[in-house]
Amino acid sequence: MKIVYLYSSLAVTGGIERVLVDKMNYLVNHYDYDVYMITSDQGQHPVPYQLDERVHLLDLQIRFHAQYRYRGWQRLKESCRLSRLYHQRLKEKLKEIGPDIIVCTTSQVVHGLLQIKGKKPLVVECHVNFTHPDSWLHRTRTLYNNYWIGKADAVVTLTQGDAKNWRHVSRNVHVIPNIVHLNETGRLGDSVNKRAVFVGRLVEQKGIPDLIKIWRIVNNRYPDWQLDVFGNGEMESIPDIKLFVHPPTKNIMEEYVNSSMLLMTSIYEPFGLVLPEAMSFGLPVVAFDCPYGPADIITHNSDGFLVQDRDINRYADYVCQLIESPGLRQTMGAAGVKASQRYLASNIMPQWQDLFASLTSKEYSSRRKG
Repeated sequence: MKIVYLYSSLAVTGGIERVLVDKMNYLVNHYDYDVYMITSDQGQHPVPYQLDERVHLLDLQIRFHAQYRYRGWQRLKESCRLSRLYHQRLKEKLKEIGPDIIVCTTSQVVHGLLQIKGKKPLVVECHVNFTHPDSWLHRTRTLYNNYWIGKADAVVTLTQGDAKNWRHVSRNVHVIPNIVHLNETGRLGDSVNKRAVFVGRLVEQKGIPDLIKIWRIVNNRYPDWQLDVFGNGEMESIPDIKLFVHPPTKNIMEEYVNSSMLLMTSIYEPFGLVLPEAMSFGLPVVAFDCPYGPADIITHNSDGFLVQDRDINRYADYVCQLIESPGLRQTMGAAGVKASQRYLASNIMPQWQDLFASLTSKEYSSRRKG
């Protein structure tokens, strides 16, 4: 089977990039698929993850970022020009490759893609939530993009909660979680270490102000505990509450091993890779029940705590409960190790194989013609 993936670029060290590389590698290694990744803005940037040499990486050299050299109508004009160029080159490349299935992970290009893809089945992977709590302009764009995504042959979401929303615009919604890099070291977190960890971008979406408020409450009760934060963004350490900020590390696994719990305070979360990642190291996790990732990953009172959204005091109480009971940390950690195995590639990728097989079946082709 010949699969074409579309994405802007595999140039940064990010969650989506890592998941895409993992999936493409798996498809060529385990199913012997012929896999292509077509990018618009890769340029000379190296892929930050190990991409199997059998995966064809093709860049259309569009450079969408060039539009930001301009302002106002000139920027809009340049954006339209680049968009036309993208679809022209993409149409030629798709005709040349002749894929069995096209997989798109960038919502903005779906409308144009529907016009040029021909009869090839289109799958849209949704790595962002159906709704966004952002500006009215962003919400308007999202509504427009979501309408066209609903015209794809299949929409794949990461969580059950998000799938409910997508079913308002699409009749063929599938829930397939991300592949997660789980613990392969055999080492587990030190449940005795008086240290919690937070891993993620230091942006508004991650609820950083709430994280600080929570740790201020916790550290007032247990001043011998510390919180170590790993991520990019504008945030400074707060020594008086033992909250220390560090840049991202390639050896985050070592940080899990030296911690006793993981905290997540996101306002919204399409999935939350760090949750099962940390759980695989035996760390109990605490997260707000935000839309929508944590609720799919955490089993409340079993492998962690799922807190009513934005209830800061209840969140702090749960953290303190874990601090007070090393036995509870060990019990929840053991449950988390077991639960995290759901996200192994060997459990996730057969779901993709089944979806691809269904979209290329004679039965599905007959339904489309009908």
